Amino acid sequence: MRWRVVDIVVASVIGVASGLIFIVWNQASNPLSAVLSPVLPGLQALLGGGWLFAAVLGGLIIRKPGAALFTELVAAVVSTLVGGNEWGPLTLVSGAVQGLGAEIVFALFLYANYRLYVAILAGAGAGLAMAVNDLLLWYPGASNEFSIIYVISALVSGAVVAGVLSWLAMRGLARTGALNRFAAGRQITREV
Repeated sequence: MRWRVVDIVVASVIGVASGLIFIVWNQASNPLSAVLSPVLPGLQALLGGGWLFAAVLGGLIIRKPGAALFTELVAAVVSTLVGGNEWGPLTLVSGAVQGLGAEIVFALFLYANYRLYVAILAGAGAGLAMAVNDLLLWYPGASNEFSIIYVISALVSGAVVAGVLSWLAMRGLARTGALNRFAAGRQITREV
């Protein structure tokens, strides 16, 4: 359970790379949100998975306590400092809360189970954390209907984008041999 230097380096690389993707997603999400919001208010949370995957991917690869929180927070820092996003320092709060949402799920499984369903639950946990945080910070006083649609959309997006896609990305990276120094890489190698 102790972090090695290689864990810190790889978690940092995942966080920085994710943060750069976040910068692009920060710009792409606004026009998409403008389309979804009028269709059904609250549906824009379907786009949230684009900001949640760092936590799940980091947790799946590093497999140590704190990995999901660390990678999501590093991604939020990069998104804020390099990208200068429109949400400012509150992005760091969002990153911490979202990372914690995924981290709690990995902790519930005692950092010992990294199957697809755990990745989906971790993504959903990050999605739920995102929804609660957003409703408190950005949509205070929102109607019950909006809040319910927002939470459900965030859960779905977190489960699919952050959960399933991160799990597939981890398996793809492991098959290349890039993760041979990690339990994730050794597990996939044994399966093949």
